[in-house]
Amino acid sequence: MLCQLVRCCVYCRGVHAVRATGLVKRFGTTTAVDGLDISIGSGEVRGLLGPNGAGKTTLLRMLFGLIRPDSGTVELLGHKLDHLGGDALDAVGGFVEEPSFYPYLSGRSNLRLLAKLDGQRAAAEEIDDALGRVGLGDRAEDRLSGYSTGMRQRLGLAAALLRRPRLLLLDEPTSGLDPAGTRAVATLVRDLAAEGVAVLLSSHQIGELEKVCDSYTVMRRGRVVWDGSAAELDAQAPQSAYALFTSDDVRALEVAARVSALRIQPAARGGLAVAARIDDMDELVAALGDSHILIRRLELTVSPLESMFFALTTDHGAEALDALEPQQLADTILAGA
Repeated sequence: MLCQLVRCCVYCRGVHAVRATGLVKRFGTTTAVDGLDISIGSGEVRGLLGPNGAGKTTLLRMLFGLIRPDSGTVELLGHKLDHLGGDALDAVGGFVEEPSFYPYLSGRSNLRLLAKLDGQRAAAEEIDDALGRVGLGDRAEDRLSGYSTGMRQRLGLAAALLRRPRLLLLDEPTSGLDPAGTRAVATLVRDLAAEGVAVLLSSHQIGELEKVCDSYTVMRRGRVVWDGSAAELDAQAPQSAYALFTSDDVRALEVAARVSALRIQPAARGGLAVAARIDDMDELVAALGDSHILIRRLELTVSPLESMFFALTTDHGAEALDALEPQQLADTILAGA
């Protein structure tokens, strides 16, 4: 009870859930993480992005205390993380890469055993609640050998919830999930954030991150190349790409010519390809309405996060992307996704 009160006080004081400074990790001659700083507030959902080899998994392993940084410091929920973890990991849950379980035990038995090994006294009601929150309530008695990859991911989330975490570190939590399962995980993450839980979410599924993240850290070659809020990213991102279908595409092209910062052209597959920032797109939509041109379909084909990620993690800069024709912009980014 005293431990829970201490955690509550730490949270109420607004102590950062994660504060890492100057992290460096080398493996032989390879520097996997190079002078990295990152901070996450209570109740914040931060997306961790980067191409393969950027150092995301190495960072998560250091935050879990699984490997020791060569230099730099880590504080979790106000506690300094040492090599053995200590109090810093008491209210931390999650997993790195794919969670592992005993295949011959049921989902419920795995959670019961993991809680015991973790020194917890998880009541049956707590286990049922965790399984229910991840959508496995009706499969709790099935053996793990019959679970799909997506179900194992969800069981990993359930195991993390049993720790009553104030901080969740999740590595590709939607891997193997169908669209419905992915949406359910996104909803769960937002619900946990509303309860004050901080979440660091590493994923390659950029479209799903956009629906849940308050902020982003983008890594490339072991370094942070961008860090900030979702609103800042939207403001700084290169142009997004849209597919637009109207009742009169010829007149729509004429109207769009009056929106100076927007670029538009007929698309090879029909309709119009548009490259624009969100404010310019709003101006175009309003202008089309004023001209009595109906919008039959409007699709975001490349989001601000996708264009920003591509600009930061490839040799194409933002200016180079903004110079591309609308269809070429979409094709270039989607081909590299």
